[in-house]
Amino acid sequence: MQELLVISGKGGTGKTTLVAAFAAMAKDKVVADCDVDAADLHLLLQPQIVTKNEFFGLNKAVIDAELCTKCGSCEEICRFNAIKDFSVDPLLCEGCNVCRHVCPSGAIIMEPNRAGYWYVSNSTYGPMVHAQLGLAEDNSGKLVTVVRQAARELAKEKGHHLIITDGPPGIGCPVISSLTGVSLALLVTEPTVAGRHDLERVLRLARYFKVPAVVCINKYDLAPEKSQELEDYCRQEGIEVAGKIPFDEDVNRSLLAAVPLTSYSRGKAAIAATRLWENLMLRLESV
Repeated sequence: MQELLVISGKGGTGKTTLVAAFAAMAKDKVVADCDVDAADLHLLLQPQIVTKNEFFGLNKAVIDAELCTKCGSCEEICRFNAIKDFSVDPLLCEGCNVCRHVCPSGAIIMEPNRAGYWYVSNSTYGPMVHAQLGLAEDNSGKLVTVVRQAARELAKEKGHHLIITDGPPGIGCPVISSLTGVSLALLVTEPTVAGRHDLERVLRLARYFKVPAVVCINKYDLAPEKSQELEDYCRQEGIEVAGKIPFDEDVNRSLLAAVPLTSYSRGKAAIAATRLWENLMLRLESV
């Protein structure tokens, strides 16, 4: 089984648009949305939920009013200001467990906290695993791991040999959880100063975990000089630029229509995305 992960050093580079385009072209695959903090791949693929599963994050503190002596130790020690008037605000509680240890009467217990849900779904573009975090809930990477594992099990069940994953942006814990062990990472960047900086960071991360990586420059024609700088940087680093996507208003039109780009249009961006997909398939064959 092979796993293609699409990530970027920052949000808004167009990785979800590309993943949806790949999903429309690929056969015998499972799609996974690991960008659980801002999941939006379902808006394009419009999946029908088959199973809905609870996700429990860090435990939250709860004070037993009958045992509480109102000594105030917990409120004094809580660095997140989650305890006030001998009650815990679950939105502020980080589940650090310190208050339970300092409570002299044993009035504080840590209870499981339902942080969101993860889903197994069907869509026009194939089976999909995705998730949704609750309001103000934190993603430590645990939910990403749950989504990835479910996608692998679904692929085995369906007899598919490819998983296409929309990964989270940045270089934090969720990205690490989505990156480790994949067959190939596509790093999506854009021709800006910030795009170059963030590409460098995410490339270092991929190399640290020894994950083969290639680059896509999105909207390259909006700043040709910066695009050339990105290509020169990739050449110096020995990393392949697998594709360059031009600016195309059909991209926005496809998003408004909630249809993957390569199903909506045969314009210049869709053609470039198709060529990128073909290059990625060739690269995966050699991994």
